Amino acid sequence: MIILQATQAPAAPPVATRIGEPNAVAMVFFFAFIAITIGITYWAARRTRTTEDFYAAARSITPGQNGFALAGDYMSAASFLGIAGLVSTTGFDGLIYSTGWLVGWPIVLFLIAEPLRNLGKYTFADVVAARLRQTPVRIAAALGTLATVTLYLIAQMVGAGGLIRLMFGLSYETAIVIVGAAMLAYVLFGGMIATTWVQIVKAGLLLAGAALLALMVLAKFGMNPVALFAAAADKYGAGVLAPGKLVAAPLDAISLGMALMFGTAGLPHILMRFYTVPDARAARTSVFYATGLIGVFYLMTFVLGFGAMVLVGPEAIKAVDKGGNMAAPLLAEVLGGTPFLGFIAAVAFATILAVVAGLTLSGAAALSHDLWVNVVRHGEADSREQLRVARFATVALGVVAVLLGILFKGQNVAYMVSLAFAIAASGNFPALVLSIFWRRCTTEGIVSSMVLGTLSTLVLIWLSPTIQVDILKHTGAWFPLKNPALVTIPLSFAVGVLVSLATRDAVAAERFAAVERRMHVGEA
Repeated sequence: MIILQATQAPAAPPVATRIGEPNAVAMVFFFAFIAITIGITYWAARRTRTTEDFYAAARSITPGQNGFALAGDYMSAASFLGIAGLVSTTGFDGLIYSTGWLVGWPIVLFLIAEPLRNLGKYTFADVVAARLRQTPVRIAAALGTLATVTLYLIAQMVGAGGLIRLMFGLSYETAIVIVGAAMLAYVLFGGMIATTWVQIVKAGLLLAGAALLALMVLAKFGMNPVALFAAAADKYGAGVLAPGKLVAAPLDAISLGMALMFGTAGLPHILMRFYTVPDARAARTSVFYATGLIGVFYLMTFVLGFGAMVLVGPEAIKAVDKGGNMAAPLLAEVLGGTPFLGFIAAVAFATILAVVAGLTLSGAAALSHDLWVNVVRHGEADSREQLRVARFATVALGVVAVLLGILFKGQNVAYMVSLAFAIAASGNFPALVLSIFWRRCTTEGIVSSMVLGTLSTLVLIWLSPTIQVDILKHTGAWFPLKNPALVTIPLSFAVGVLVSLATRDAVAAERFAAVERRMHVGEA
């Protein structure tokens, strides 16, 4: 047994934890979830015969089911483990992540959902390329998709590795390999059908687990959140209820908020879900359901974060995992003992595994559908060849995810995901908006926007304090902002507009009326 002391609160008793030791309850829930999801995968594999089955679940998912699946895809390790960890160690500033991720959904609802479903087939590049030249647009879109998916996968794998290591007493590297193998089984054999139902099961488990844990926290404070926040202020000072600990500079806060808000509308694995429903109305309805589920969940994560701060302590949390990602499991152990720790750890694992499956599927779609089928084969590949390439791409992404998960050990997963959002907001979102709503945009303009948006974000992330100081341990960084979205989103829009104005694309302009009609009414 490990004994941890929250040093910032001298009067608090030591926190005893069995995290890091094999947990029988966690193992039971873990294998139960694996058994259920393998059963789902077996069932789905028998229904996955065509490319449309593999990528879009034959467009047979109902709005309610897709709403739960969207919520399951979105409520990632960053949501459950990362936000709770950030709030427990920094206080109020963790709310930036909760609200930033939530307010992006109205943009998806009003701007993206309907055009995407009416114009696309499997990937967001289908929409961008609807009236533009296929080859350059799809290459640029695949670049943005793979960059986003890869960085997002890092965060999920880091969370998964830490969780399995502490739940089973395994090494971090072994845990990463286990998660990668399970994810590959879901995607390779079950495709989008299996991924959708794994997401639905995971969303139900996560909402139930978080609600139970939040209620147990509030029960300690008379079911009054204000009393919980007051207790945090009494223990650690009023500063935990004010901004400044995590994001001290106003420009950093604005940049982070922009990445979280606009990045939602550019996430490939989220956009891909709109192709699984029968029509645009179902797509809008599913976003409405998802927004409600996600909103309730993010309110609960704030309670969990402050509950962990008061009942566990920031130093005790960091002693177990320096990124703070084990705050929620530690809180569960304090409130419900080892059995409840096992349940929450298994729920967190289900969360990660489901999101990793969705991310891998979207990355495989970019490699196979966008690059192989439409660029290399010029649309001439048959269904069997497309499935074979998609599965090969899935394996390649799985290997990359495992290697990067090992490399980025110890980083806070919520923060890592915010960088993926910056790429999605800069490389994907401006191209979607310009290609859908602006008649004058050209192939050169859209390609320039996507390429520069993606590359500038990657370069500025590399030059930022996140990489230069936190990972490489240098004394300073070339770029001052931790998240580059404040610079890269306007830059991507500006380049797309200026290059479009400087070039001509008569075919794209002629096709705009047909694309606009199809976007609004679903007809060619």
